[in-house]
Amino acid sequence: MTTTEQELQRLDKIITALRNPESGCPWDKKQTPETMKTYLLEECYETVEAIDSGRAAAVREEMGDLFFQLVFISQLYEEQHAFSLTEVISGIADKMVHRHPHVFGDEKVGSAARQSQRWNEIKAAEKKTATSAADRLTGVPKSLPALRRAQRVSERAAHNGFEWSGRQAAINKFSEETEELLEAMKDNDQNHIIEEMGDVLFMLVNLARLYNINAEDTMHLATEKFIRRFRGLENLALEEGLNLHDLSETELLNLWQRNKNNLT
Repeated sequence: MTTTEQELQRLDKIITALRNPESGCPWDKKQTPETMKTYLLEECYETVEAIDSGRAAAVREEMGDLFFQLVFISQLYEEQHAFSLTEVISGIADKMVHRHPHVFGDEKVGSAARQSQRWNEIKAAEKKTATSAADRLTGVPKSLPALRRAQRVSERAAHNGFEWSGRQAAINKFSEETEELLEAMKDNDQNHIIEEMGDVLFMLVNLARLYNINAEDTMHLATEKFIRRFRGLENLALEEGLNLHDLSETELLNLWQRNKNNLT
């Protein structure tokens, strides 16, 4: 038995002990797959944040926390006689072999783009319930972050023939949607504004896809940049004895620009 197998077996025994009806942990004993969903999502986001930090030690720790959640949830289903951890691992191993016939079989692919297309073809064939292109769009989980879900939906639409002739065509459509949003804002119709705002955001996600940009990651970067700049703005105001609440919009923008210049 390898070290990895030994440690996996040890973790499995730990979780079994935590779930022991008589001697287990009260908190762990009362958990269900439904109650564990929130913790699973939190660990996913913490793992992503650790990766973004560039600190390998943090990634290792967060991956451990995430892996624990997966093994724990698997144990819950095993107690229900639904499936076991072994079946989970075996299932994903079989799936990867099946989806890579160019590696584990005789099939040939000429490029990464062709492989991506082939992957989606195989995946679609596996999803027998997806009888139409629209079914494949609705197959994108609603639980995904909104920007990520929008990008995945637009990707699947493109794979099924609904694609822009080029970036400029998408840019033109974005301009059109922006004009419609501005018109809705002039009318001050809240429901119309929400609808048009959604169209603009969806087109931005489409543009991100066409430029090979991850919209979700880009939004995170922009948010972090704003936080850094706001922190600098706040510090600059403190140095000058200013209260942000007392400043006019013009004064705030002037202070923001000065801080922005200091950061560049």
